[in-house]
Amino acid sequence: MAGEPAAAGSAAGGSAAGSTTTGASSTETVEGALAVLPGPRAEESGFELVWQQVVAEIGRARAIDLICHICPDGDALGSALAAALALRGLGKEVRVSFGDDPQIVPESLAFLPGQELIVPAGEVPDTPELVLCFDVAAESRLGLLHAKAFAAPVLVVLDHHASNPGFGTHQLIDPGAPATAVLVDELLRRLGVELDQDLATCLYTGVATDTGSFKYRATTPATHELAGRLLATGIRHDLISRQLWDTSSFGYLKVLAGALDRAVYEPDAADGLGLVWTWVPYQDLVLFSVTVEEIEGLIDILRRPAEAEVALVLKQDPDGTLRGSSRSKGAVDVAAACTALGGGGHTFAAGFSTREDVAAVVQRFRAALRPV
Repeated sequence: MAGEPAAAGSAAGGSAAGSTTTGASSTETVEGALAVLPGPRAEESGFELVWQQVVAEIGRARAIDLICHICPDGDALGSALAAALALRGLGKEVRVSFGDDPQIVPESLAFLPGQELIVPAGEVPDTPELVLCFDVAAESRLGLLHAKAFAAPVLVVLDHHASNPGFGTHQLIDPGAPATAVLVDELLRRLGVELDQDLATCLYTGVATDTGSFKYRATTPATHELAGRLLATGIRHDLISRQLWDTSSFGYLKVLAGALDRAVYEPDAADGLGLVWTWVPYQDLVLFSVTVEEIEGLIDILRRPAEAEVALVLKQDPDGTLRGSSRSKGAVDVAAACTALGGGGHTFAAGFSTREDVAAVVQRFRAALRPV
């Protein structure tokens, strides 16, 4: 069954240093690249075997379905599209999808190449031959594709969330990697795929998104080395960054104003470290013609106050579901709090979805906050 974890475990070496070469990556190249990364080396941790198994499964497959989490961000969609473009170039039949209905690609990601490969969740076969799953920290984040993913005889999970429980038949999960795109870069190396501008655009978007434009703690020297290799293909990182962070509709400014006006500061929360939170009702999105995906960056504004260690933004969907995004500056484990609400993520950046009302959600989130 696809839900049974691989015996090898649930972590893997991330993207490698060094230049990309054509043809199959040599053992020396892979070992040398893994040696500079944080965390255990593949041959020491036992996950080299998982990599070999995944590459073999991909080689045998005719059709491959690549899925990412619902409401995809730059790392999820960028990773899936990069892998799909590479596999199409190797002659595979590929489909990219995510389990939302309707499917909405955020306007900030409209520039990503390969979007012609995206299909609605309903077009994914009921029993796919091979599924590659990107950046999905919990099964619930598969949305409408959950049953189809688990019906596949081979379900490969590529992820970097420490909270990932390790589902699927093959797990390439590296909590030390700053982005799932780092794992995709390693996959491309092992498949002998040379970087081009389309692949680099997708991978750079993934890495830049999940490192906060290379400012978060998970950023390493190897992260910058990867960015350098991607830039060497000739991509316009300035235009990518402008699209990701510096472009919005006027309506977004109006929604932002309302969210900031509703912001609440609780100095006693998180054992006195402080919490600032707000919420965005669906009516505001309708009034100003703004999608919920467009306000994903609101959390990065709310986390700025020096008085608060933790920030929380609740965004309301049409059916009343609240999507929570949380951030910590380094002293509180928000992943544990979000896991308590049915979500998960990274220690200092996590999220969840719930049908409870705002007051109840904030109360439960506040009660679950614990210093690291």
